[in-house]
Amino acid sequence: MEAGCSSGSDAALKRSAMTVAVLSSFVTPFMASSINVAIPSIGDEFSMEAVLLSWVATSYLLSSAAFLVPFGRIADIKGRKRVFLYGSFVMAAASSLCALAFDEWSLIAFRVVQGIGGAMIFGTSVAILSCVYPPNERGKALGTAVSAVYIGLSAGPFLGGFMTEYLGWRSLFLLIVPLNLVVIYVTQTRLKGEWAEAVGEAFDLRGSVMYAASLTGVIIGFSLLPSLVGAGVLVLGTLGIVGFVLIEIRERSPVLDIALFLKNRTFAFSNLAALINYSATFAVTFMMSLYLHYVKGLSYESTGAILVAQPVVMAVFSPLAGKLSDMKEPRLIASAGMAICTAGLVMLSMFTEDTEIWVMVVVLAFLGFGFALFSSPNTNAIMGSVQKRQYGVASASVGTMRLVGQVLSMGIATIFIALYVGEEALSSELAGELMHSYQVSFYVFAALCVFGVFASLARGKKD
Repeated sequence: MEAGCSSGSDAALKRSAMTVAVLSSFVTPFMASSINVAIPSIGDEFSMEAVLLSWVATSYLLSSAAFLVPFGRIADIKGRKRVFLYGSFVMAAASSLCALAFDEWSLIAFRVVQGIGGAMIFGTSVAILSCVYPPNERGKALGTAVSAVYIGLSAGPFLGGFMTEYLGWRSLFLLIVPLNLVVIYVTQTRLKGEWAEAVGEAFDLRGSVMYAASLTGVIIGFSLLPSLVGAGVLVLGTLGIVGFVLIEIRERSPVLDIALFLKNRTFAFSNLAALINYSATFAVTFMMSLYLHYVKGLSYESTGAILVAQPVVMAVFSPLAGKLSDMKEPRLIASAGMAICTAGLVMLSMFTEDTEIWVMVVVLAFLGFGFALFSSPNTNAIMGSVQKRQYGVASASVGTMRLVGQVLSMGIATIFIALYVGEEALSSELAGELMHSYQVSFYVFAALCVFGVFASLARGKKD
């Protein structure tokens, strides 16, 4: 087992790591974005009311977030390639089961298993890249991987809409299986070596269980708001997180090194900025999908074609933003991106039943540009602020902020859907109520992004 990171001289190793990272970075967001477009079709087949329907997306994000940090720590100890490979197997198997789902509950359960596989992938792919590429090339490498994420997000709505229209939503899960098999093959045959800088250190099982349970409580409680049960579960989950932090501070080999957040300003505020950004932007596709289908009356195929504007721009500009962050202050680039996201969300909140399609495309592209400027430089700042032995946990923290932010974003959208639409099955007859929930959600998202700009600027200058 190779316990140390590459010096950056092995070009073949770099190519293999990049190939694996790009493939895995494409598959997971492609699945997420394509399923978002298929949400109305899934709801129609199972006659699901709006709040339960949101759990088709939320269940995956919830399990990924709960297991990301523990698997990131396991990867540091046992080997990142090994955990990544097992995660790809789990993802392929769970995708097959999702395609065979017989009701809404089985689909949600299989999505939870998918999320576990996703956690194993998210917690290792960025760490492997950061280990193989030297610091002066890391931003560009991460930018390329992020670009693959956005290519997946770009292909998802368009191809997902087409496949849902003509082959049904189950075909989307079946498509994921061969893609994951390709990732497994390339990882097994071409990615030589292993990375485990924390080999021999103990794994904190107690902390891992407490973390997963507490975070699950926070996310479920938030998603059940504004009910009293939701508030109670949220409080219990929050208390659990506080207890987890107090225990981990005294732990010799913690699953999450709390000192990174308490003593590393760049790490702490970069993660906070990521959490805010994803909380404000992830539900855009979900809300726009419902808006375009039920309010504007567009087909799944047309909906996907419009939604593709945002991730296409992300894919084009992410490598450039990542490369720029190798040369300039990541703080300034990411903060500018967050400010553009804020403006884009304000414009989205102004959409009405009469908004023209070309306006939607331009605004979504503008939002995509802001997100591209934010994401790669922010990730580069996080990975550059820790030691090599902490790459797995840092990579997991990046993924955790993304996934928790995505869940919170879906939670915010779900709260306002519950308030305005209620528990009725979605239809074009509820277009007015859905429009109210859409606009209020985007008011909140824009306000969040304003705070995100200040969090991004507060991280301080790069050493």
